[in-house]
Amino acid sequence: MMMPVRAFVLASALFGAVAAGAQEKDRISSDRPDFLTGPGVVGKGRFQIETGPLVQRDDAAGQTRTRTLMTPTLLRLGVSDKVELQLETDGRVRERETDLPTQTTVYEQGYADTALAVKWHAREGTADGAPGIGWVFQAKMPSGSRAFRGKGVRPGVLGAFEWELSNDMDLAVNAGLTYDNIEAEGRFFSATLGAGLGRALTQRLAVAAEIVAQQIAQKKYGGNVAIFDVGVTYLLTRNVLLDALVGGGLTDESPKYLFTVGISVRF
Repeated sequence: MMMPVRAFVLASALFGAVAAGAQEKDRISSDRPDFLTGPGVVGKGRFQIETGPLVQRDDAAGQTRTRTLMTPTLLRLGVSDKVELQLETDGRVRERETDLPTQTTVYEQGYADTALAVKWHAREGTADGAPGIGWVFQAKMPSGSRAFRGKGVRPGVLGAFEWELSNDMDLAVNAGLTYDNIEAEGRFFSATLGAGLGRALTQRLAVAAEIVAQQIAQKKYGGNVAIFDVGVTYLLTRNVLLDALVGGGLTDESPKYLFTVGISVRF
């Protein structure tokens, strides 16, 4: 009688290990809260929303101080196991700008532009050190309110690379190019470049730090916008991820500080 019982216990343990491994592989992965994009996609038939309020402050040479509240949102729809469609926007925006010498304050509020994109997961990372690779082909549309609307369609491409390291760590690198447009100066090219390290502390809790140059461009086109930030994520369920991030600017053109909390939900 003992042998069938032992066999049942062993079979149950093996089944549990396989199920746990499958659940580990199938857990949600989000591009929030940091500013780097991972190479992965949500998977065929999956829909995912990533959103949360973002607060940032900008100072301009002691002359003006701008506080902005926005609601960045990313919608992701998997059309295959390698390709997803994306809709991204900074959502509702409320901006308060204070002229420091006169203490005069002006308010603006409205909606940001929307970007449409296709993301292609070109390759999985491998144990021998080859990175996972993804590509995002995006077009920003002039769809926002007058105060926050860009000029014309602004196409761009971004490469996302990720290496799995030892000790539950990973290295992410992004590099991209955008054909941008501003009212006063016209068309120009700007680059994006960033890198970050992430580490899983437990099965649910992970932390990451990154340096990202969101825009590399000449002064007349807005200059170099670069930030350093630290973020944390907590896996609430297999399909729900909570996050928070705090960061600060590294150049004069960058926001002085920023903070966000958010949630990602997969269906």
